[in-house]
Amino acid sequence: MSVYLWLAAYMLAINVVGFFSMYLDKRKARKKLWRIPEATLFLIAIIGGSIGSLIGMHVFRHKTRHWYFVFGIPFILFLQVAAVIVLFASPIEIGTI
Repeated sequence: MSVYLWLAAYMLAINVVGFFSMYLDKRKARKKLWRIPEATLFLIAIIGGSIGSLIGMHVFRHKTRHWYFVFGIPFILFLQVAAVIVLFASPIEIGTI
């Protein structure tokens, strides 16, 4: 399998995790159960799940009143997009790493 296929599979999986973690945390909040720590939600976004987390925030209207989520998750996404642009603009071929 190519590196690109593995990367695409990882990105899909981690974004699904980000989306469903927002759903689970919102559901647990409504039922007053043990919650997913905010640090864990940010960690999921940092390791590649920022798109899923951002979509989950808006679909489930979760963490949208916390400024550090409203600005933090899009900022993480911005940094990830910038890193991908830099990576693909570099002269190093990814498949050779």
